[in-house]
Amino acid sequence: MFSWVSKDARRKKEPELFQTVAEGLRQLYAQKLLPLEEHYRFHEFHSPALEDADFDNKPMVLLVGQYSTGKTTFIRHLIEQDFPGMRIGPEPTTDSFIAVMHGPSEGVVPGNALVVDPRRPFRKLNAFGNAFLNRFMCAQLPNPVLDSISIIDTPGILSGEKQRISRGYDFAAVLEWFAERVDRIILLFDAHKLDISDEFSEVIKALKNHEDKIRVVLNKADQIETQQLMRVYGALMWSLGKIINTPEVVRVYIGSFWSHPLLIPDNRKLFEAEEQDLFKDIQSLPRNAALRKLNDLIKRARLAKVHAYIISSLKKEMPNVFGKESKKKELVNNLGEIYQKIEREHQISPGDFPSLRKMQELLQTQDFSKFQALKPKLLDTVDDMLANDIARLMVMVRQEESLMPSQAVKGGAFEGTMNGPFGHGYGEGAGEGIDDVEWVVGKDKPTYDEIFYTLSPVNGKITGANAKKEMVKSKLPNTVLGKIWKLADVDKDGLLDDEEFALANHLIKVKLEGHELPADLPPHLIPPSKRRHE
Repeated sequence: MFSWVSKDARRKKEPELFQTVAEGLRQLYAQKLLPLEEHYRFHEFHSPALEDADFDNKPMVLLVGQYSTGKTTFIRHLIEQDFPGMRIGPEPTTDSFIAVMHGPSEGVVPGNALVVDPRRPFRKLNAFGNAFLNRFMCAQLPNPVLDSISIIDTPGILSGEKQRISRGYDFAAVLEWFAERVDRIILLFDAHKLDISDEFSEVIKALKNHEDKIRVVLNKADQIETQQLMRVYGALMWSLGKIINTPEVVRVYIGSFWSHPLLIPDNRKLFEAEEQDLFKDIQSLPRNAALRKLNDLIKRARLAKVHAYIISSLKKEMPNVFGKESKKKELVNNLGEIYQKIEREHQISPGDFPSLRKMQELLQTQDFSKFQALKPKLLDTVDDMLANDIARLMVMVRQEESLMPSQAVKGGAFEGTMNGPFGHGYGEGAGEGIDDVEWVVGKDKPTYDEIFYTLSPVNGKITGANAKKEMVKSKLPNTVLGKIWKLADVDKDGLLDDEEFALANHLIKVKLEGHELPADLPPHLIPPSKRRHE
C-alpha cells in the first residue's frame, strides 16, 4: 500500500525502541551520528569510528604517572595477584601499555593480535602502527575484580634526559585515545618526587576535556612525616593548578597503595579514609558505566556538529578554479576568526570547539576541494537525537541502575575493607563499643546523670525545651542536634529519660570528635531498658 508519509517523517513520529541502554547507544550512533561523521571526515581529524565493543565493554581504569610512582604495584594491590607481563622496580620497568582484563586462564595476547579481535575495544589502535603495537598487550587472568572492570597500565612517563629519546609513536595521542574511552583516569604521583616533567605536562594537557574522569593519587605518603606531607600536598595542588587549567580543584587521594606495613603510621586513619573513598569511587564505575557512555556520545555529537560547521565553512570560502593553495593558507591562518563566526551564527559555546592549534596542523595536509558543503538534514538528525532519543535513554539508564543496585566491584583489596572489624570506621565514633557486653554509654552515664537531674525531670523524664538548653551548649548546628534528638528519643514520646539523655550526650561527643552520625541507631547503642528481650 502506498504511503504519503516519508520514512523519515514516520521515524520522527514513532520513537526508537531499545531493549538496553548499550543497544540504544549503538543504534543511535550507527543511524544518526555516524552518517554526519563520515560525510565531514570527522574520523580523520578527531577520533576513529566507534564499534560494537566500545558500547559493550566493561568500565576501564587508566593509570598514568611518571616511572616508579607505583602504577603496577597499585594494580597488584587492587587485584591482590600478580598478572602476566608484570614488572616492578625503581627504574622505568613498564615499557608497554598493558590491558589487564578478565579471562578464563592466565595468558598474554600481543598487540597485533589484540587489534584484530572484534570482541575487544582496541581495533582502532591499529592506526598507531607497529612501533606502538609492539609495546601493547593484554594480560588476561581469572580474577573477581576484573569481572567488573579492566585496568590499563601505561609506560612510566620519562623525565630529564630520558624524555628526549623518541618512543617511536605518539605517546600523548595514544593516551588521548584511551582517555576518550575509559571511565576513570588515575594520575599517580610519588610523594618523594613531585617534579612534573615536560612529557608528563604534555600528557596532562592531552587529557583536557576529560577532567571529569581524572582522579589524582599521592602515593607512598607513608614514607614522609606529617609536616612534610602537608607541604608536599600543597606543592602538588599548586603544580596541578598550573597545568589543569580549570576552576574546579582536582580530587587528590593521599595514601600508600600497596600491602606492605606503613613506614610512618601516624596518618593511618587518614590513609584508611582516603583509600575507602577511592575504592568507593572505583566501585561505582560499573553502575555508572551506561551513563558515562551516554555522556561521551553527547560530547562526541556536539564536537561532530561543530566539525561539520567548520568543514562546510572552509568549503564555502574556497574558490572554484584558481588560487586554491593561497586561499587554503589564508583560511588556515584565519581559522580563529572562522571559529568566532560559527560561534555567533549558530550560538555554539566556545568550549565545544576543537583545539585551534591542533586543527590548523591537521588542515595543512587536507585537500579542501574534497570537503562537503553544509547538509542541514544530517545536522537535524543529530539535533533530534540529542533532543529526544537521548532524553529517553536517560530514563532507561535510571531504570537499569535500579534493577542492578548491588552492581559493584568485588574481590581483591575491595573485600578487605568491606566487613568485619577492619571495615572503615568499625569500633570508632558511633561504632565504638559494638562488640562490648556492657552498654558503651554506661561508662560516662554518671556524669550525664548529674546534669540530667539539674534539668527538672518529671516522672523521670525531661522535656524537649529543657534538653535543648543543655544540648545547644555543644555549639553544634540545630540540624545536627535535631538528628541527635531523633536518634536519642528511642521510644518516640517527645521526652528523654536518663538513659536517652545519656545517649544524646554520647552522640554529641561522637559528632564533636569528627565522626559522622548513623542514619539509624545501631543495636549496640539502644539503651538496655529499651531493648526487646526475646
